[in-house]
This record gives sequence, structure tokens and C-alpha cells, in this order.
Amino acid sequence: MSGLRELTYLDAIAEALVVEMELDPDVLILGTDVGGTFGGAFKVTKRPAEKFGPRRVKNMPMTELAFVGAANGMALMGLRPVIEVQFADFISTAFDSIVQFAATTHYRWGAAVPWVIRAPSDGGIRSGPFHSQNPEAWFVHTPGLKVVAPATPADAKGLLLAAIRDDNPVVYFESKPLYRSLRGPVAEGSEAIPIGKARMANTGDDLTIVTYGSTVHDSLQAAQELAREDIGVEVIDLRSLKPLDTAAILESVAKTGRALVVHAANRMAGVGAEVAALIAEEAFADLDAPVRRLGGLDTPIPFSPPLEDAYRVGPAEIVATAREMLRW
Repeated sequence: MSGLRELTYLDAIAEALVVEMELDPDVLILGTDVGGTFGGAFKVTKRPAEKFGPRRVKNMPMTELAFVGAANGMALMGLRPVIEVQFADFISTAFDSIVQFAATTHYRWGAAVPWVIRAPSDGGIRSGPFHSQNPEAWFVHTPGLKVVAPATPADAKGLLLAAIRDDNPVVYFESKPLYRSLRGPVAEGSEAIPIGKARMANTGDDLTIVTYGSTVHDSLQAAQELAREDIGVEVIDLRSLKPLDTAAILESVAKTGRALVVHAANRMAGVGAEVAALIAEEAFADLDAPVRRLGGLDTPIPFSPPLEDAYRVGPAEIVATAREMLRW
């Protein structure tokens, strides 16, 4: 592929915003402190704000319910708002506008609601229970919404381009720990990555790990360690949580016979439960061991670094669980 550059995960998101705003004058950005010289809490919108100014990068009052509601109206009038919820934790204050209105509008009267909510999620940066949550399961449960969670800079750009162009409301979860710690090749231009297609992040014959977001990288690290023991781990990066690429999951499990589902969100009723149920229902005859799930503990995310480390899934836990499954 021509025109590849190394970008951080954060810069790839910012580039997608600039590219799409250049292509489509109906795209604008809304959120708390997204404009002016501040450019958002994580500086993701600084470049778009400098390039397009306050007419298209609009600071909103600190009330998510109001500005997501305003975005609903803008979308119905033909604009394509990209809404930054400063932390994914704050998205619950806009729940009514998202779940009751935007998600049901096309079903109720056939109208498109083409907005994107950018929701910086995930812990690992010592931000405690109000700035570290992974609430994606709330929205995967809601008919009428699409939900994506990129794990690489290339996917961060390509999936955001696809989300902005989609006529459905899309909740786009971006992993805060990856913002500046992860770099990777990103293509120039405006090519989108289709929503609903998983990515094969690693190939193997002995075990399938199904994951997304930051735990893709924990899973790849675990796969490298297991490879030294001649254990081949296939890592499926879902990328899209709704719609889900069921074919990619089932094809991999049919090959390996074992499935481990890993995510940073707490395990109880998480996306992993749906994936595990899919495998149990559709691929039972292919399994050589029970499906296993790893996720965060069913507690608020602690402030204490050692306690947060205990809360989160890491490569060591993935490796230990994989070894147990292979002994089955």
C-alpha cells in the first residue's frame, strides 16, 4: 500500500476528522472544550479546531444530554455531527438521547441519524472509577446503533471515516491507553475500513483468542509467549462490536477447536458473553474445550495502581488461561 506513514493512534483519529471535514462540509465537531486553543481533553480535536475554526468545531456546555440532543436535530437536518464525549464514563448522562431517540428513529419513521459519538474509554492510566470505564455493552444491546472499537492506528482512521459516512448512529470507542503509546502504519487518503469486518491479528492452529481494543495487544503479547512453547494462537480483533463478524469467529474456532474471549470491560454481561454464547450455540461440535472468558473484575475501577493492575486483564492471565485450556 502506498503512502504509509507511522502515526500514533491519537494522530490517526485526528487525521480522519480533518480528512472527512475537508471532503464533506456537513461534517462538524461538537463537545466540551473541543475547539479553540484547548482542542479537547486529549488534544484529539486540536488540529481540526485550528484548521476549521469555531464554525465547525463547536464548544458545548458541559451537559452531554443537551449537546447529543442537539446533534440528533442537526443529523435529522442533514448535517453529520461528530460528538466528543470527553470520557466514555460521561456518556450515561446522554443515554436518553442515544438509546431512546437516535437508535429508534429509523425504525419509527425511516429517517437517518448520521452522527458519531467518540467515546474515550478504558483504564490503565490511573484515572479511577469515573474516567476509566468500558461501557460498550450498553450500546451493543441497543438495536439501531452501530458500535466500533479500533485497536490500531490504521483502524482508528479507517473505521472513523466509515462511521462518519454511515447513515446510522455509531458509537466509536477509542482506547485512551493507546493514544500516544501506540504507533503504526496508516495510509494517506480517505479510504474507509468497512464496519462489521474483523481483522486477523495473528494466525495459529491451537487456540483462538477473540478480543478488541487495548486487549488485542495484551493478547498478541500472550501469543508471542505461547509461540515459544510451540503453541499457535489465532488472535481475532473484532474491530466492530455491532455488527459482529460472526463468520470470522466461527471459521477460526472450527480451525483451532478452542476459544478464549478477552476484553478490558468487566466480565459480567460483557461483549464476551455474547461471543461465548455464539460459539457455544454455533460451533459446539468443533470445540475441544469449554469456551473461556477473561474480563475486568465486577467492581468499580480502583484509583490505586496495584489494585487497578489486579482489576485489569493482562498477558500473564491470558497465557495461564490458554495453558489450562490446552490441557483439557
